[in-house]
Amino acid sequence: MPQRVVCSECSNILYEGDILKSPQDIVKKFDGRCPSCGRKLSFSTKNLSIYPFEEKDDK
Repeated sequence: MPQRVVCSECSNILYEGDILKSPQDIVKKFDGRCPSCGRKLSFSTKNLSIYPFEEKDDK
């Protein structure tokens, strides 16, 4: 199942891929700040959103 992690402030994609990564690893990769807007990154289940994956039709 694909995973996409985005900044809740600017919607910058922080991680996208088929391999599931922990939110803590993604936050650590960016030293706790969004590289696009500088917002402090954190992980809370209160702010978690899960959506079904929609395949893009390239035809």
